[in-house]
Amino acid sequence: MKITGYELFTVPPRWLFLKIETDEGITGWGEPVIEGKAATVKTAVDELMEYLIGKNPMNIEDHWNVMYRSGFYRGGPILMSAIAGIDQALWDIKGKFFNAPVYQLLGGKVRNSIKVYSWIGGDRPAEVGAAAREMVDRGFTAVKMNATEELQYVDTYRKIDEAVKRIAAVRESVGPDIGVGVDFHGRVHKPMAKILAKELEPFHPMFIEEPVLPENNEALREIAHHVSIPIATGERMYSRWDFKKLLVDGYADIIQPDVSHAGGITECKKILSMAEAFDVAAAPHCPLGPIALAACLQVDATCHNAFIQEQSLGIHYNKGSDLLDYLVENQVFKYEEGYVKIPDGPGLGIEINEEHVRKMAAIGHNWKNPIWRHKDDSIAEW
Repeated sequence: MKITGYELFTVPPRWLFLKIETDEGITGWGEPVIEGKAATVKTAVDELMEYLIGKNPMNIEDHWNVMYRSGFYRGGPILMSAIAGIDQALWDIKGKFFNAPVYQLLGGKVRNSIKVYSWIGGDRPAEVGAAAREMVDRGFTAVKMNATEELQYVDTYRKIDEAVKRIAAVRESVGPDIGVGVDFHGRVHKPMAKILAKELEPFHPMFIEEPVLPENNEALREIAHHVSIPIATGERMYSRWDFKKLLVDGYADIIQPDVSHAGGITECKKILSMAEAFDVAAAPHCPLGPIALAACLQVDATCHNAFIQEQSLGIHYNKGSDLLDYLVENQVFKYEEGYVKIPDGPGLGIEINEEHVRKMAAIGHNWKNPIWRHKDDSIAEW
């Protein structure tokens, strides 16, 4: 079997889909994208696919190593996201060839389903509390929320108090047994991160996410010594080499690699297995589309330390175009009692509605994240 061609589809709300074709009529789908940089990743995919045309798609490990190691400059969000989408599509082809889900080719599954959480919005405490209650009423047993608006390196305690009111409202609304993830989103610098984390401790968060930006991971040492809340990070880390020091240092409790950003199924399986050796849990990042979620679930199925999966169904980014719109069978991601079953169809376990993909690709998108500024007009972390 040989790879004969490929197509890329820029589709709303902010995704990029890849279709790889073979001479045996088997096609595979991947989702290579960085949010806000879809066109840049698309170009990287074009460059990498020059090598793959005419090659046997079954040799995934070799193809991954060529894509990663053949360039003098390697790693980073763009190249690793391009590799990730290609890798997903190759696994999809291989699974379809053997008429087996990807997880069977990775050694088989350790679970039949995995807990999922839903993002909640709203700036006022009452709104966030109501949104959390709605998700619990829909069957979710865990939610995640942003901790705060933009913060200066040293900011006012008023903003800390407002953040505390929001999580207090969520905890009061859903009770003590619902998991509440609190995403600092890299908006908080070390001086304020210590204060905010300590103030949130009485509300027993499921985890605090990216309490500092990954380039400041050394600050996790001080935060970990300051609070007992589990610390999660990793959505902006892109390879096992990025995660190596984090795991050795021992200050992260939960890693969150993204299967569309961190080298795909091949690399994320290795990252999660590395973390298991350090007794670190995994909650893969995935505020993306249906292909990315399907790829995450195939990895989750095989990794003992995966305990919860992010998903974006109904998230504010997806208004007007959501995950299930791109699937032929939309029951594959049916959530029951806060869990989703691992897809057991061939390959990634989903069937893409190609007609709808082509229709929406004609519309496309140019999604960019907002640019925030502080009162003094200096750029703020989003």
